[in-house]
This record gives sequence, structure tokens and C-alpha cells, in this order.
Amino acid sequence: MPHPPFSPAQARAARLRIGLTPDQVVAAMAQLGLYRPAAAVLSWEQGVLAPSETELFALASALWCPVPELMALHPRSLREHRLARQFTADRLAERIGMDAPTYARAEQDHHWAGTNRQTLLLAEALGLEPDQLLRVIRQAGDLDTLLRQAVEGRWKQHTAPLARLVNAPERTVARALRTLHKEHGRFNEAYMGHLVARSDDTRLREIAAERATWLHDLTRRFLALVGQDDGPSS
Repeated sequence: MPHPPFSPAQARAARLRIGLTPDQVVAAMAQLGLYRPAAAVLSWEQGVLAPSETELFALASALWCPVPELMALHPRSLREHRLARQFTADRLAERIGMDAPTYARAEQDHHWAGTNRQTLLLAEALGLEPDQLLRVIRQAGDLDTLLRQAVEGRWKQHTAPLARLVNAPERTVARALRTLHKEHGRFNEAYMGHLVARSDDTRLREIAAERATWLHDLTRRFLALVGQDDGPSS
């Protein structure tokens, strides 16, 4: 599982705000059953390493601050809302009566397929208001559809709708879409190139399979690009 979003600057600010040393932070984390050296806290604050979900939860508790503060974001996705409430994926799955692999796929594929009861329990566990719940469970389908339309057609016209959907600056979304559109175009170029060259069907099937895998991961790739693009517009 990828590391959760994390802000080194916010972590350091939270520690300094309550006047703790790294040694005192790890002592507080140890009381929660998580043992780490003081060097780990410094490496997180310096951005050398990122904490795991379990480490993030313990760090937030030790620093007496909300998890979203250390993530430096307002939760949008299912995973981010889960992290904000300090649930592991397995514990949340158990809480809502869903098997762990099914829940993990819901986060990974950004597609919610829970029953009505599981959806109500999810809203209760994560403290989601009705509009937040709808945004979380509907976002996946809308996002996936718009992204496919963007990479397969004219991406610029999808910038504004996607920016509203993921609550991100349009310039950031535009950069992500431009990158994804180019990546998708390379698959088409490779396929047509081998088709014109009359390559054997094996290679054509390989390219088609690679494209299918890329499309399956499209939403996750897009969110990663949006999350890491903090640079100035060009």
C-alpha cells in the first residue's frame, strides 16, 4: 500500500507548537505501542522518508493534532476520509461488514460497490455528511469516465469539470491531463507502428494488454499527478 499523504513542514510545526523534542515524540508513540527511533521523526520532518499509515496515526496522536493536519489536505477520496478517522483498511472493512479484499479494491479502483447497509455504516464510521457521502461514492465513476474521455479525445475541454470534481486548481489538472494524454498517445503510436510494419499478432496483443493495464490504473495515476504537482504554472 502506498504511503499516505504527508507534510513534513506541518509535522515539524505541530511538534514545535507543543514544545516536544523528537525523543519525547517517540516516547509518546511508544506508549501507543509503536516503537521508532528519534531519527525516524527527524527523517519524516525532513522529507527523507514518509510515515506509513500506522506511523501517521501514532504521530498524530503523539502531537495532539488531527491526521488531516499532517496530511495537509481536506479529505476527498475514500482513503483520505478513512485516514482522517484513523482507521486501517482492515478495521474499517470489519466495521462496515465488508470483506477486506473487497474494501481494498474499492479504494484502489475508486469504485464503491457496497450494499445500502454497508454504505450507511461507512458514512457513520467516517462521519460523512450526506453530500460528502455522495461525493465519495459517486466520484469514482464520474472521475473514471471523464478521464477516459480526456485521454482519448481533447483533454483541454475536460480540465474544468475534472478540477471541480477533485477540488484542485485547473492548472494542476491541466498538467496532469497533458501528461496522461501523451502517455496514451504513445500506446496508439506503438500499436499503429507495429500494425503498419505488419508485426506478428503477439506484439500487438502485448501493446493492447499494456494499454488496458494503463487504463485500469488511470484514476490512481491521475490523482497521484494532481497530488504531486505543486509547481508554478508555465
